[in-house]
Amino acid sequence: MCLKDLAWDGETTGHFEGDKQKMAGILLFLKFLIWFCQNFSACVSVAPRVGPHESGAVVIMSNQVKGIELAKACVKAAEEIQAEDIQLWDVRGLSTITDFVVLCSGSSMPHLRAIMRDVAGHVIDWHNVRPILSEGNADSRWVVLDYIDVMVHILHVELREYYDLESLWSGAKLIELQDA
Repeated sequence: MCLKDLAWDGETTGHFEGDKQKMAGILLFLKFLIWFCQNFSACVSVAPRVGPHESGAVVIMSNQVKGIELAKACVKAAEEIQAEDIQLWDVRGLSTITDFVVLCSGSSMPHLRAIMRDVAGHVIDWHNVRPILSEGNADSRWVVLDYIDVMVHILHVELREYYDLESLWSGAKLIELQDA
């Protein structure tokens, strides 16, 4: 059976016969997925920041620090824990998933753990902003803290040289850290 064999009755509920109903569900999901991917960047750029409230409810947090100020806070926290080779990139117009990228390195597993802990911890303490997602761990030697507006990449020195993320963002504007 292929997708072109599906017989849809024209109803929005989508009534199908037998196994064709399963295929139709997959087809509808794929159509939604394509639509979502085509519209995702617009959704992210206008979506308000969402996070937890003391009561446990999810609330919109529009008055929190964002963008360059959040990136500067991440850089400051990385500097305080002595992360190595810290760089801040403005990727607006080049990336649909974030506006700023912070790259920094650690020379050992304990150093990577400390950078991850302190960047996330200091930004929470200073601005009450938590990363939406934390991907990886010190054992993988690459950690990403995703604040939506800012993505912080914490890499082991050897992995940073190997993946050369700086060349990926070669068209981006490097923000001088004394300006940050």
